[in-house]
Amino acid sequence: MLTRPLLDAGARVLAVEADPALAARLRRACPAARVVVADARRLTWPGEPFRVVANLPFAHGTELLRALLADPRVPLVAADVIVQWELAVKRTRVWPSTFQGVLWSAWYELSVVRRIAPAAFAPPPSVAAAVLRATRRPRPLVDPRHAGAYGSFLQRAYRYGSPHARALARELGLDPRASARDLDARAWAAVFASVRRSL
Repeated sequence: MLTRPLLDAGARVLAVEADPALAARLRRACPAARVVVADARRLTWPGEPFRVVANLPFAHGTELLRALLADPRVPLVAADVIVQWELAVKRTRVWPSTFQGVLWSAWYELSVVRRIAPAAFAPPPSVAAAVLRATRRPRPLVDPRHAGAYGSFLQRAYRYGSPHARALARELGLDPRASARDLDARAWAAVFASVRRSL
């Protein structure tokens, strides 16, 4: 459903399929595509700029997005992925924010493009889906060279709270009573930048 239209549009397609039998069927149906049998959660991504168009297994949506979006050194330009509706809403909402949503938003603009009703699938799932779009920011909120430190900083803040955010509240225009989930991606990037300057 995705590979043939991409080929028809002139795309150079690397199709990833975990099931060897389905991969063999895809090779026969779309010989112009390069089909690899692999688990996308453990895939080595291309070294050149690329885009992702995929219908992700609902049970592994977060894991697959983490594998794709957590490392800004991966030259992903954009991704349009079908995921469970609740996952798309959770990761793109401004409030309450989530650790993963804030982390990924440092380098990508995340949005819900559309909702897809269960009837659009065969067989229909028990839940609605969405097209989640991630587009690389022209200017990242956090320098990609600091991705590891930023991820660790955010993880501690969401787990234990952030004294840095409270200490910097007045300077950054934040409510000193705010919890980690009250701050969005831009606010967290500002807190991290201020903390780095103070070290």
